[in-house]
Amino acid sequence: MIRLSDDETGMLAGASGPAAALSMRVILAAARIQGAGRLIPIASAHVDSCLYHGPSSLDFARALLSGGGRVRVPTTLNVGGLDRSRPDLFAGPASHGEAARQLMDSYVEMGCQPTFTCAPYQLPGRPAPGTDVAWAESNAIVFGNSMIGLRTSRYGDLIDICAAITGRVPYAGLHIPENRAARAIFTVEQDALSRVDEDLLPALLGHHIGRRTGTLIPALDGLQAIAVTEDWGKAFGAAAASSGGVAMFHILGATPEAPDLAAATQGKPPVLTERVSGADLMAAHRELTTGAPGARLGGVSIGTPHLSAQQLARLAAQLADRQVRVPTYATTSRFVIGSDPAAAQRLEAAGVTIIRDTCTYFQPDIIDPGAMVMTNSAKWAYYAPAMLGCTVILASQSDCIESAVSGEITLSGRHG
Repeated sequence: MIRLSDDETGMLAGASGPAAALSMRVILAAARIQGAGRLIPIASAHVDSCLYHGPSSLDFARALLSGGGRVRVPTTLNVGGLDRSRPDLFAGPASHGEAARQLMDSYVEMGCQPTFTCAPYQLPGRPAPGTDVAWAESNAIVFGNSMIGLRTSRYGDLIDICAAITGRVPYAGLHIPENRAARAIFTVEQDALSRVDEDLLPALLGHHIGRRTGTLIPALDGLQAIAVTEDWGKAFGAAAASSGGVAMFHILGATPEAPDLAAATQGKPPVLTERVSGADLMAAHRELTTGAPGARLGGVSIGTPHLSAQQLARLAAQLADRQVRVPTYATTSRFVIGSDPAAAQRLEAAGVTIIRDTCTYFQPDIIDPGAMVMTNSAKWAYYAPAMLGCTVILASQSDCIESAVSGEITLSGRHG
């Protein structure tokens, strides 16, 4: 039996309109599946449902709109199916592009903020640690839980907007403090740190940890000498959430709920204890590199998840006003571009195409499927071969930039 407040009972009965009633039914169905005894209020939501996956995506949004659907809490939007500032970049069927645009507009009409980024944690006004939210998009979920200390379960498409409209989620999963304990312990050996380019370390480590843990919450030891910045945590979490089902991680001495092992595990015995060697990370690199360095370079993709302001500036500095000779894409949000327009202008002057509102692995007509694509993102390398049909080399950002400038695949020593 799920206990409902008067407000929740009213929404379910239609007091706030048909869309709120439908949304409450969806949230209650999720609560029953998860065994939750009650619902809790959320402070904000991040919605992934604005990414077009077919007619049913738009049908559901239209049903909510026709029923008076409006979000109750501040709600940001994940990437959509196209860059609304550059419709010329969309080379798919015109009907598909129009449906993607209508879906994005529908969510804005429901009161969502037109952020269109997979990295809502880079936006101003992010929630404080300990806040219950309903975030969708795998990298946002794992970053919010791990690097900020937010409390969110994994909310998939359609449930996310229902949570935003009702302002409620089931009291289950990672909203419950005891469910946030680490159950897998990994000790990263020194040779793992020395054998891999530092730019690729979080990507390769995240891919390996995701493979080994599945949906367990991992805690990592041995990284005390590493500066675990937000960009580091972003790369690690995105990789772990792609290769596995990781929704939260702890790094001892670095993340907010892991000052030490006892705090990270909440005193519970682990179900998995392993060491991570340099050989493990080399194997991760081989898994994510699907082509040979001697192949023709067809493009470079940087920014999955979306580049932060610091990463955008670093990318512009690495190019140093040189020109790229192959299609090169940098993906970020409108907010980040607005925070440093000079860096964006330098990149565009160098021939880099800046993608907003979407992600390049949703754009099969941008990337040449017959050529090799280089990226420094484990998430991009994991998904792009299946989604785009291309082959990939995972490399450091420096190697990606030097290759883009030379027009040929260029790899330095410790690429993995």
